[in-house]
Amino acid sequence: MDAKRVLFITQEIAPYLPESDISLIGRNLPQGIQERGREIRTFMPRFGNINERRNQLHEVIRLSGMNLIIDDTDHPLIIKVASIQTARMQVYFIDNEDFFLRKGTVKDAAGNEYADNDERSIFYVRGVLETIKKLRWIPDLIHCHGWFAALAILYRKRMYADDPCLKDSKIIYSVYDDEFQTPLRADIIKKLKIDGAHDRDLAELKKQAGFVELSKLAINMSDAVIQGSEIIRPELAAHIAQLKSKPVLPYYGFQNDYIDNVNNFYERILNKAKA
Repeated sequence: MDAKRVLFITQEIAPYLPESDISLIGRNLPQGIQERGREIRTFMPRFGNINERRNQLHEVIRLSGMNLIIDDTDHPLIIKVASIQTARMQVYFIDNEDFFLRKGTVKDAAGNEYADNDERSIFYVRGVLETIKKLRWIPDLIHCHGWFAALAILYRKRMYADDPCLKDSKIIYSVYDDEFQTPLRADIIKKLKIDGAHDRDLAELKKQAGFVELSKLAINMSDAVIQGSEIIRPELAAHIAQLKSKPVLPYYGFQNDYIDNVNNFYERILNKAKA
């Protein structure tokens, strides 16, 4: 097992957010992969409903201070970190007052999805990739969990395709039942093209930037796919089923051999890359 570095770009991690398929896998999978001899880095957004004092988050000054431009507006990038002591695992948090100060994840207390979730997602995934570059930590494999992390696949494959830290990394997308209801704003196409996306990359989003379309974009551009929830949208299940040359790991739930199954899947992807 020569290739050991795995980057997790995750939408939710327990105990920082309530338990769900994503947050439980986000908590347990990195620990299990680390215990099997791989080096990991784990990221999530610093959503406003995360209690910083209770969870002992603190800013990493040497990594903070960069500005990311989205739609001609500068947004300061703040990096925070916390430790899950029982797992001997650090979690990095991407923060910014414009996007993550509000007391919710992707929707407000009344259940209304935030209108700027497109820009929040763009900021998050760009923040992760820029932080990895600043750390000079070169991942062999990137594993994205949840729709909020889906655009990391587009950015890695297109905008960061020639970056020395990222260009050789393989990328996996885990599909969950974490769907949003209101399509992202139509001008997400313009924002992504400004950053370097091609028209052909965005074919799915041109129909509408809904959950299914965003998920299909991530599935199409990834190197491999994992079904993270037992039940996913039928359109996505059908789309995954017709994949011919792309490795797919079916849903395994939280069985005792779950982490070994994923770790073996990682090895399969990495060995395929060497072949």
